[in-house]
Amino acid sequence: MNLTNPFLDSDGDKLREECGVFGVIGAKEASAMAALGLHALQHRGQEAVGMTSYDGSQFYSRRGLGHVAEVFGDAESLVELPGKMASGHVRYSTTGGSGLRNVQPLYADLASGGFSIAHNGNISNAATLRRDLVKRGAIFQSTSDTEVIIHLVATSRYPTLLDRFVDALRMVEGAYSLICMTDEGMIVCRDALGIRPLVMGRLGDAMVFASETVAFDVIGAELIRSVEPGELVQVDHKGTVSSHRPFGRPAPRPCIFEHVYFSRPDSVMDGRSVYSVRKQIGVELAKEAPAPADLVIPVPDSGVPAAIGYSQESGLPFELGIIRSHYVGRTFIQPSDGARHAQVKRKHNANRALVEGKKIILVDDSIVRGTTSLKIIEMMRDAGAAEVHMRIASPPTEHSCYYGVDTPERSKLLAANMKTEAMAKFIRADSLAFVSIDGLYRAVGETQRDNKRPQFCDACFSGDYPTPLTDLSEREMPDLLSLPVNKVA
Repeated sequence: MNLTNPFLDSDGDKLREECGVFGVIGAKEASAMAALGLHALQHRGQEAVGMTSYDGSQFYSRRGLGHVAEVFGDAESLVELPGKMASGHVRYSTTGGSGLRNVQPLYADLASGGFSIAHNGNISNAATLRRDLVKRGAIFQSTSDTEVIIHLVATSRYPTLLDRFVDALRMVEGAYSLICMTDEGMIVCRDALGIRPLVMGRLGDAMVFASETVAFDVIGAELIRSVEPGELVQVDHKGTVSSHRPFGRPAPRPCIFEHVYFSRPDSVMDGRSVYSVRKQIGVELAKEAPAPADLVIPVPDSGVPAAIGYSQESGLPFELGIIRSHYVGRTFIQPSDGARHAQVKRKHNANRALVEGKKIILVDDSIVRGTTSLKIIEMMRDAGAAEVHMRIASPPTEHSCYYGVDTPERSKLLAANMKTEAMAKFIRADSLAFVSIDGLYRAVGETQRDNKRPQFCDACFSGDYPTPLTDLSEREMPDLLSLPVNKVA
C-alpha cells in the first residue's frame, strides 16, 4: 500500500462537525433571537444556514449558502420570518452533500399540519430506510438523511403526531439531536445514547434549545439543563413543558470529541467547562509524554487550552510561537479540499523571533491525515526551530465516525495505517505522542475508560461503535469490526 499520496491530496486534518441547531418558542422576536444563537454556533458549520418561523397560522422559511451574517445580516431578512417560534440550523454537509435543497430546517406539509425539522447528527441506516420508502411511493426533495424522518412521520399509522414522531424515531439508527416545529408547538429530542449534544434554557417567557450553552450566553438566556439522552421535550404555545421517555434510560454515550475540539471552549458540556477539560487534557499529556524543550507552543486556536495545561504541568514557558490570521475561517470546515489546502498557508505564520534556535513542543488537538501537522512543523523548522516535538490532545484517530462527523475513509487516516514512530517521521517531528484514552477520560472527570461499558462515544479512537451501522457495505465491514490493520512501522 502506498502511504504517501493518500495523506497529501488535501488538508482535511480536522474532524468536521456537521452542524449546530437552535430553537426558541414564546419570544416576541423569535427569528432575531435565533439568528443570534446561530451566530454563536457558527463554528459548527459555515457552509450554509437556514431558519423557519411560525406566526400562529403559517410557517415561513429562509435558507442560504454562507455564514449567518451573510444570510440573516439585515433587518429585511428577519422581517420575512415573523412569529414567536423559530428554529435554525448551521451546517457543513455530510450525508446528502452540498446544495441549497439540503439546507435545514427541512419543512413539509403533513396531514396533521406543518412540520419543520433541524437535525444535528447522522442517521446510519438512512439509505436502507430511504430505499424502502421510495419503493412505497415516497418522493424525496433532498438527498439529506434528515428527510427520511419526515417521511417516516408522514407514513406512520399512529393517531397523534407525537406518537407518529416516536414511531419514526424507533426505526432510525445513529445519532440525532432534533428541533422540530408543528402547529401545536416545538418538539425537541436527543438520541437514546445522547451522542450529539442538546441543551435547554429559558429567557423570560421563552424556552430555548441549542447545541451548546454558548448560544444561551449570547442571547442572555439561563441554562436549565441538558436534554437527557433519549428524552423528548414538548413545549406548546402556552409555554407548557412536558418531558417523555419513549426509549427508556440506556447508559449514555455522548461524543467525547466535543470536549476535545467541536464545542467552543466557553461552552459547558454535561456540566463540565469545555475550556477546563481541554486544559486538563494538556496536564495529562504533560504527565504522560514529557519532552526536553524550551517552549510550549499551541497550534492556534484549538490547541491553546491544552498547551496552557501542558505548560503549567511541565513548568515550561507557554508562548505564541504561531500567529493565526483571524480573517481566515476555520480550515476544516471549508467544503472544498482545494480551498482547505490554500487556506492553511494563509492561516498560520511562525513567530520567528521567538522560535529561532529553540527546542519547542507543539500542542494540537488531533491528527487526521497529518498534512496540517507536516506543514506547521516545516514552517517551524524554516523559522529556525532547533527541535520540534509534537504533542496531541487526543488519542490517535484510527476509525471513521458515522454519527454526524465527516471523517475521511479509514485508508486516509494516518493513525490507522502508521504506528506513532512512523507518523512522527511522516510529519517530520523529532518526537510525537498522543494523550492516552485513559488520560482523556481522566481529563473529563472519569477515573479511566470502562472498557465493558464506555462512558462516552470514542469510536473514532477505539473502533467501539455504540449503535448498529446498517448502511455500511460488506466492503466496509472490517472497519466496523475493528479488524487488525497492517500499520507501517
